[in-house]
Amino acid sequence: MSETTFMSVPRDKISWHPTIDYEKCNFCMECATFCPHRVFEQREGDRRLVVANPNNCVVFCRACSKTCGPDALSFPDKQATIAQIRQIREQESVQ
Repeated sequence: MSETTFMSVPRDKISWHPTIDYEKCNFCMECATFCPHRVFEQREGDRRLVVANPNNCVVFCRACSKTCGPDALSFPDKQATIAQIRQIREQESVQ
């Protein structure tokens, strides 16, 4: 992903990426196969899937979670993320 900002906020300051519930995950890899932004990665020699590139996740996208049959992916609260972005923008404009 080439986007370094979202709504004029540096992408690495925005907490938006999936969290994997390993109690539910069956390691089908559908989310990793689906996501074109390479957010997920399977570690070599390990069945465990990880969110290796969280800043590659498109802010407010949840499409990968729709591919997850066991519903093992969750995302931050959208309204809380909007508030976070607003707060960062305000702080950035004051500096």
